[in-house]
Amino acid sequence: MPEDRIAAAFARARSENRAAFIAYLCGGDPDLDTSVAASLALLDAGVDILELGVPFSDPLADGLTNQLAAQRALAAGMNRARFLELLRRVRAKTEKPLVLYTYYNLVIAGGLAETLRLYREAGADGLLTLDCPPEEADALLAASRANGLANIFIVAPTTPPARIERIVRAASGFVYYVSREGVTGARERLVAGIGDAVSEIKRHTALPVVVGFGISTPEHVAEIGRCADGAVVGSALVNVVAANAATPEKIPAALAQKARWLLGAANAQ
Repeated sequence: MPEDRIAAAFARARSENRAAFIAYLCGGDPDLDTSVAASLALLDAGVDILELGVPFSDPLADGLTNQLAAQRALAAGMNRARFLELLRRVRAKTEKPLVLYTYYNLVIAGGLAETLRLYREAGADGLLTLDCPPEEADALLAASRANGLANIFIVAPTTPPARIERIVRAASGFVYYVSREGVTGARERLVAGIGDAVSEIKRHTALPVVVGFGISTPEHVAEIGRCADGAVVGSALVNVVAANAATPEKIPAALAQKARWLLGAANAQ
């Protein structure tokens, strides 16, 4: 079952006395072949779980960095067929978990059951569907279970305990805590209270809890690792892609270097 890859990744990290490192890239940014090479470079550099964004024209939860990444991917011709090719090519080279970061329009546009079947067959392990709350997710959850896909849900700083209980009941794979209000994007400092928020979520679930949004330095990764089961880095990596978009052949090595740098402080704990 695909979810076993997610569970195995967290179990491996725990056995090594560390948090899992989860990296985000927008699929197809800046082009299909480079995106495959970039994904594999990150996984080879020590990333435990790869989160691949499905490019979307209206990514409401994303800051400018990830909006521009989606624009680059779409401009390069990324569509569902090519995204599935990307997934297949990455899956052929790794057994590490691949989680899709997506929006519900993209999931249902080609038929819910058919889309999830295609994602599963291409090698996906789970979905983080940003704009589908658990109250509206019955069809998504049923189709995901039928296809062996985990459903990751988000808890925000403003989420009250009663709603956390509702969210984690629907979740599988892991729970994603958004460390700050607003959209994605690298930040200089982490907000206060992340440890308390993670502890509150853990009161309601045995699932791993990861923290994302704003994590951009080795110190951030290490700090998150002291209180959570995983740290998610997205915009800081997507910025590397953007900085090298004119010379895409440099992107895989530059991303691997960035990932190793981010992991440095965490691995020194």
